[in-house]
Formats: sequence, C-alpha cells, structure tokens
Amino acid sequence: MNLKQLEVFLAVAESGSFSRGAEATFLTQSTVSQHIAALESEVGVRLLDRTSRGALLTEGGKILLEHARKVVAGSREISKVMRRFRGLEEAELRIGGSTIPADYMIPAMLASFLGRHPGVQVTLLQGDSRDILDRIEREDAEVGIIGSRFDEEGFTFTPLGRDEIRLIAAPDHPLAGTGAVPLAELANHGFVFRELGSGTAKSVAEALAGAGLPAEKLHVRACLGSNEAVKQAVAAGLGLSFVSELSVRKELARGELIELPVEGLTIARTFYLVARTGRELSPPAVAFIGELTGTRLA
Repeated sequence: MNLKQLEVFLAVAESGSFSRGAEATFLTQSTVSQHIAALESEVGVRLLDRTSRGALLTEGGKILLEHARKVVAGSREISKVMRRFRGLEEAELRIGGSTIPADYMIPAMLASFLGRHPGVQVTLLQGDSRDILDRIEREDAEVGIIGSRFDEEGFTFTPLGRDEIRLIAAPDHPLAGTGAVPLAELANHGFVFRELGSGTAKSVAEALAGAGLPAEKLHVRACLGSNEAVKQAVAAGLGLSFVSELSVRKELARGELIELPVEGLTIARTFYLVARTGRELSPPAVAFIGELTGTRLA
C-alpha cells in the first residue's frame, strides 16, 4: 500500500466514478483501475462495487475511506509544514552558547535576525563551552558559539572573532593607580574565577602558564558560576579577576570597575561556531549563521 494508491482510491470513492477519479488524479482510467485492484489485493477485501450507477463503496471500502482520508490529509499537512520550514515561515532553531556569547553576542543580533525571519522561534541554551559541545553532540542544539576549541572528532569549529580578556579590580583596590602590574605581583593578591569549564578560565590558565606564572600560584578566593557574579564580587572587593572585555564594557565606562594592565601579559581568545561534522544544517540554522558572520565584535 502506498500513498498514491490511497489518493486514487479517495478520488474514485468521493467522485463515485472511475473516470472522474482519473480526471482528478491526472491518470488514465486503466491506471486508476490498476491502482484500485492492487489496493484491494493488498487489503484482501473488495473496496468498490462497479455498478450502472457508478463506483459504490463496499462496507470494507467505507472503513478504508475513513482512514485513508486521515492518512492523505496528514501527508498534505507534512508537505505544507516542510514548505513553511524551508521558507522560514514556521521553524524552530535551538542554539547553544557559552556564557559570553549567550549573554552578549547572540542577544545583540537576535533582533535583526528575527526581524528578517519572524517565523523562526529561537531557543538559546546556555552553559560553559564543554557543556555546549555536549549538547550539540546529543543534538539538543543544532549549532553553538563557544570560547574554546576542543580537540575532538566529529565537530567543525569555525572562527568567528577575537575577544580580549581584561584584569579587573574594584576602584579602591591597592593596585589601582599604580600603573602596569608586574606579573609576579599577581601572586600576592586574591582572585575570583569562573568555573573551570569556562572558555575564559581555560584561556587565562594557558596565557598565565605561557608567561611563566602557573594559575595554581594564584590565591583563588572563590569560583563562581556566572560572569555577573564574578563582576559583583570584584566590585565588592573580594579580589581581582580576568573577564571578557565584552562583558565589562559598561562597568568600566561607569567607573564601577577598573582595568589593570599587566606587564608582558596579553590574553585573547577566539570565539568559534561549532556544529556536527557532516550534518546538513536546517534552513533557520543557515540563516542564523549568515546573520552571525555579518556581526562584528565591535
């Protein structure tokens, strides 16, 4: 049994005629008869009586008619839904974002993206970089933006842009106004860090180790789960912290926090668009990536 046979059966049953059924399905009458005969053979009952008054449904035909209408209607709805999906008239997009992209990058471009594609519903899933990669692997999210690149097979990482990481402090911190801070001096002060799985923490640890000051030598007073919590703790005088420049622009401009330059230390990282290798992206994901790659970290 196939969909075409059911469509032909409906055309004949509803018109009461093989000839009118043939016209409705753009087939010859002999082809229509072949489809009906094949369908009757498969279900094992006669579906239509050929009479002088036309094609009349048998009791078995009436039962099949009820179910065939649902199947054919469902098939037509599927075609309609898929056309809307391809045309971005009705589609859902699930995106993953590590903390900085999810808090600052993605929301900044969603208004323009959804303005162009109002039929797309976006769900943004947030976590650290490792968590977002796991979500994409489980197909909870189709694509993601993260602050670290992992050496794992099955994923494609596309660079999106660079992010500078700054050392921040409260305005009344002892190092405020002293100029560039010697690298070794950092070991004499308390720090507030993000959780270990964050891209920021990974970039900071790598940069400090490369400069000759392993992160283990720093006095970490607290590890907090969000960027906002880190900034609040620093402003309250709990310690220093390395944070994304994107996340601290407003606080620096308002004087709520200050930036401390460090001698011989520059920390930058790359944001990556990550997706499963070899998987075809949905139309909304393709449109989102097009919007994203036109966004600059300005």
